[in-house]
Amino acid sequence: MKIGIVGGTGGMGKGFALRWCKKHDILIGSRDATRAAESAQEYTNLAKEVHGQISGSIVGNDNETIVKDSDVLILSIQYEHIDSVCSQLLPQIKDSCIVISPIVPMTKTDVGFEFIPIKENKPYSYQLVEKHMKNKSKLVSAFHVISEKKLADPTLVLDYDIFVCGDDKDSVNVVNELINEIEGLRPIYLGPGSLSYFTEMVTPLLLNAMIKNKLKNPGIKIV
Repeated sequence: MKIGIVGGTGGMGKGFALRWCKKHDILIGSRDATRAAESAQEYTNLAKEVHGQISGSIVGNDNETIVKDSDVLILSIQYEHIDSVCSQLLPQIKDSCIVISPIVPMTKTDVGFEFIPIKENKPYSYQLVEKHMKNKSKLVSAFHVISEKKLADPTLVLDYDIFVCGDDKDSVNVVNELINEIEGLRPIYLGPGSLSYFTEMVTPLLLNAMIKNKLKNPGIKIV
């Protein structure tokens, strides 16, 4: 499977690349193809140090190129860039491509991190991405509550639940399988995409809890 990551040179892209390259071909995307290629080489070297030989690969290119080849596409971008990025890239994906949105619409204020759709009466991330999907059923919401720093360290064993929302059973199942491939993660299905705001709201909650209580990169685990 070819997994593309728009904005793949950041911490989340690094983490996914290092953990999924054992089985899949990872396509690191960036606005700068050279930067993407350099990051892909860095990730490849680190992956081989940690895992030994890998069955997949990690390559980098500009976002426009990697989205055309992706079977699964992760949007590792900021909320304010959804319309500009998705309007340009999503019309170019394959009809069968599953798109994963881990995007959190939040802002930092004097009182802490707040959820933009509530504070400013704006759409949540899933709604904005969905507007640009050719096949809206292929959009899945996931990975909002993962610690980017811990994900990017492949020597760490994680212990988190990942909330998943989506309308298409087959697409959700593919995402669930990818979650299960990362040791220590468990997918928890919450319902259709219309409930994605629940998953998006958890991140500012976690960050506020982390700061106010001096926690270190907390996650969610249902017991």
